[in-house]
Amino acid sequence: MAPLLDSGDLPPASRAVMVSQLPEQSWTVAWAQPGFRGRLGLGLGLLLSLLPVVPRFYHFIQSRPGPQLTDPLLALLPVHDVSAATFGVIYGGIAAVLVFLLPRPQLLLRALWAYLFLQLLRMLTLWLLPLDPPAALLVLHDPVVDRLFEVTSQPIVRDLFFSGHTATMTLLALAVRGRSWRMALAVLTVAVGTLVLVQRVHYSYDVLAAPLFAWLAYQMAGWVCVGTASKQKQPRQSDGAV
Repeated sequence: MAPLLDSGDLPPASRAVMVSQLPEQSWTVAWAQPGFRGRLGLGLGLLLSLLPVVPRFYHFIQSRPGPQLTDPLLALLPVHDVSAATFGVIYGGIAAVLVFLLPRPQLLLRALWAYLFLQLLRMLTLWLLPLDPPAALLVLHDPVVDRLFEVTSQPIVRDLFFSGHTATMTLLALAVRGRSWRMALAVLTVAVGTLVLVQRVHYSYDVLAAPLFAWLAYQMAGWVCVGTASKQKQPRQSDGAV
């Protein structure tokens, strides 16, 4: 008789792989797991707790001058206001991925925690590395963030390393499943990274580093979400099985 493998006997990294390979669960099945409910509530609570903190933090970032970097790659690109195209791609990508994730609670939970970790990582890097933006900067007008942070009179332009827009698009590509989905979102990620450089709201260093931080945030979220899926027992083999 083949022994059943208990995921609790494996190290966290191996358990994360097992969870990612489980069949997709419905909300009814996922909600029946205490671990899923607890992590979902905690993740939402932590994200909501950031809402009053983030605007003040970014106004603090804006108040700190820093060096202006030399960027040979940036000098090769034209300068244009592409705000509409940038946020059309970003919000379109977010809407499409939400449609994909909503019926898949396990993937949605991991994406939620990954976004939380991404925000914390970005706040850390912005605090550690004050910078002044490129000289030819054109203010990027985000219809959502401008209203949330009340930045119409003082735009936030020193939130540079790393590019939050590029990192968010990378996170969307990591959150979905299927080659077609990921390829499409990878193309959109490259498009957004190029657009923010054309707008001169970031250095090329900010854009190139963004996918690395998005990947790190997604891996951290995977560690948090281990154990939230119901265990799928393998069928026992008969005693006469070869």
